[in-house]
Amino acid sequence: MSSSNTPGSAPSSDAPPPSSGSAGSSSDKLDATVLRIASVVVLGAIMSILDMTVVNVALPTFQHEFQTNYANVAWTMTGYTLALATVIPLTGWAADRFGTKRLYLTALVLFVLGSVLCSFAWDITSLIAFRVLQGLGGGMLMPLGMTIMTRAAGPERVGRVMAVLGIPMLLGPIGGPILGGWLIEIASWHWIFLINLPIGIVALIAALLILPSDSPSPSESFDFVGMLLLSPGLALFLFGVSSVPETGTVLSARVLVTAIAGLVLVAVFVWHALRASHPLIDLHLFRNRNLTVAVVTSTLFVIAFMGSALLFPTYFLQVRSETTLGAGLLLAPQGIGAMVTMPIAGRLVDKIGPGKIVMTGVVIIAATMAVFTQVGPHTSYGILLPALFVMGLGMGCTMMPIMTAALQTLTDHNIARGSTLMNIVQQVSASIGTALMSVVLTNQLQSRELAGPAVAAQQSPEIAQQLGPDAVSAGLAQAADAFGSTFVLSVVLIVVTIVPAFFLPRRRPATPVGDTAAPVAMH
Repeated sequence: MSSSNTPGSAPSSDAPPPSSGSAGSSSDKLDATVLRIASVVVLGAIMSILDMTVVNVALPTFQHEFQTNYANVAWTMTGYTLALATVIPLTGWAADRFGTKRLYLTALVLFVLGSVLCSFAWDITSLIAFRVLQGLGGGMLMPLGMTIMTRAAGPERVGRVMAVLGIPMLLGPIGGPILGGWLIEIASWHWIFLINLPIGIVALIAALLILPSDSPSPSESFDFVGMLLLSPGLALFLFGVSSVPETGTVLSARVLVTAIAGLVLVAVFVWHALRASHPLIDLHLFRNRNLTVAVVTSTLFVIAFMGSALLFPTYFLQVRSETTLGAGLLLAPQGIGAMVTMPIAGRLVDKIGPGKIVMTGVVIIAATMAVFTQVGPHTSYGILLPALFVMGLGMGCTMMPIMTAALQTLTDHNIARGSTLMNIVQQVSASIGTALMSVVLTNQLQSRELAGPAVAAQQSPEIAQQLGPDAVSAGLAQAADAFGSTFVLSVVLIVVTIVPAFFLPRRRPATPVGDTAAPVAMH
């Protein structure tokens, strides 16, 4: 790896030219240095992404422990999400200003400190406040990790490094419920946060020793106007969207006023960013066709996938009466399937481009998601689990190849901005997907007279006795039908994703403009 370049700066003119005909050569593989860097980045990503899902299973415990209602404990999730949305836009500028290594270490410290403080929370308010601190660190870990990995590996190996980073992104929704349920069962809720302390210490030591030092490039002034527009705009919009499941409608003042105010701020930011010399997020990146197509594809796909990721465990918990740990284990085949295809897809993307790989993955997911539109209260796990495994095979061909399509043609200077942009898109899309599916599922359940009581009877013997076995059986059938109807929307959104995915590049990309003098590298 070259040691003459620093992130955010132009490549040195006396650096060696990139290797020609690297396809299939040893230089095209992920060498030991890149793999060591990847191990550090993956540790941070695992902590950040797991913590977005591990808390889900603890919400009833928080409700009982702190003697409060569900709406209040849900803020432990919402506060974390809003902190992510607030800090992500700052990451690209801060990476250039302070250096990626320094900022990554700072993010790790914030996240681990927030985790430890969460474990000592004395009431729901303090827990929410500490979750916000945790989110400020967690929000920087993923875009910084993408920037560090992409710069270290170079544009010709982006597919493979994205495959490495994709593992925690896919395992988070699966491993979180398993880990959270297990820790609560064998210890207490405090350990879902304390588990981050030993992992975080290892990650900090590894980052200090392994991550290459880089010099900050404080040549660009900070866009304070952009920050005052975009960060609050995203936070307000996501607050409104996140309130939809609680209010049950998008027409409530709490949803409409905050979401519209957020959209207005974001719209003003767009107007400002197109005119500013050094905007917080460089919207001129959309001149890059590959990035634009990848953003549209990612938006539709994440809305559909994150929404369905909510449906799977909820079906197992509410209709099949599985334990939290059992529901998490039943989702494991999906993660296993993704782990099988993700490294293969990463190598293929670097050789033939992401277009064909993503199209294949989307078709596989749509076909297997259709199985769940026919789900019933007693559908054989012999059908559902293989379907989840095959769906995972499709996932390994989809999420990170889309990210690769966005980043692999960007210049070194734009990588941090591009990864920040894609992370914002994914965060907003995930919130929209979760809220959309929550509302649709709730309405589907409410439209079926016995579905709600039957689901409640699964957790309450008194309600089950009042209803009687026949009513419970009929209600569970209605509840399963409600889930099946909601899965139809997921299938439709996945199928629509095929349209922008069709325009993703279908050949190995040329070296990004501006990077012809030297390979993208760090020192």
